[in-house]
Amino acid sequence: MAFLTLIIGNKNYSSWSLRPWLALKQFGFSFDEVRIPLYTPEASEQIRQYCPNGNGKVPILIHESRTVWDSMAIFEYLSEMFPERSWWAGDRSARAMARSICAEMHAGFLPLRTQMSMNCREHFPNYEIQAEVQKDIDRITTIWQYCRETYGAGGAFLFGRFTIADAVYAPVVLRFRTYDVKLDAVCQAYADAILALPAMQEWLEAANAETETIQF
Repeated sequence: MAFLTLIIGNKNYSSWSLRPWLALKQFGFSFDEVRIPLYTPEASEQIRQYCPNGNGKVPILIHESRTVWDSMAIFEYLSEMFPERSWWAGDRSARAMARSICAEMHAGFLPLRTQMSMNCREHFPNYEIQAEVQKDIDRITTIWQYCRETYGAGGAFLFGRFTIADAVYAPVVLRFRTYDVKLDAVCQAYADAILALPAMQEWLEAANAETETIQF
């Protein structure tokens, strides 16, 4: 087994899988990737072969004899094991902000998740955005604007250089792209910077090559 193995779902659909995958790529790790198509009769059994004590979901990280599931647990594990990579933002205030907005994304934005599912292959121009989804969009763009203006000097990302926070919000960039969400100049520049990452382009190329179709 490789030094690190990441178990993921469909690249077209699995927003949670994208998060640690992108972070590992951006922080220069080589890792084995196991892709398990989701929502198939055998998916749960296949996932539990890698993580029998987990929740039956992806992503899953395997490192040495340890298995870690849930994207935020994976990030905390990686930042503990490899602190020299500086996964979080620079100073204590920035790190506090970064952890807070990551926790907010991890626990919230249910209307956005349910009504604007990640689907990299599709584009829905003039998508009708419901009021509760617009509230989520407004909150996310407020976060992006504040982080860029307060902590973003010296780079194109939320805290200047790429951090865990950018990996956490990368699937939102893809959702906004799919559902034709109009952004202000600051947020659009940030979204463009995420989309321009070679790793994101690699992910999108693989997503476009997938043949599975999931009906939500």
